[in-house]
Amino acid sequence: MKPTISIPQHWGYPRFALEQRTEQGIILGLYYYPLGTELAEQFDDGWRYVLMPNKNSDEISYLKEDQIQPLTPEELFWQITAEIDFYQQQIAILQQQLAIVTGDFTNA
Repeated sequence: MKPTISIPQHWGYPRFALEQRTEQGIILGLYYYPLGTELAEQFDDGWRYVLMPNKNSDEISYLKEDQIQPLTPEELFWQITAEIDFYQQQIAILQQQLAIVTGDFTNA
């Protein structure tokens, strides 16, 4: 069963989704400052996003919706393709190590 998030109708729908890749990084979380609240008066109402610019870093940023740029379909394709290539190389290395451990040198 997939997790479900309910958003009150009067909030408006967020522009970006969890785990979406953007120019600023991957979206890890989001939260909303409703109109008429103290936080909205101080920081503007609307959606805020928690992004990780680099998956190998503990750095995160908090951005408003208008500060985020989505990746183009081409950028997204190349980013995902590069990540697939990286993991395929890692799998090949692990398969070689496993072959050595098990004595199956035909796959090494």
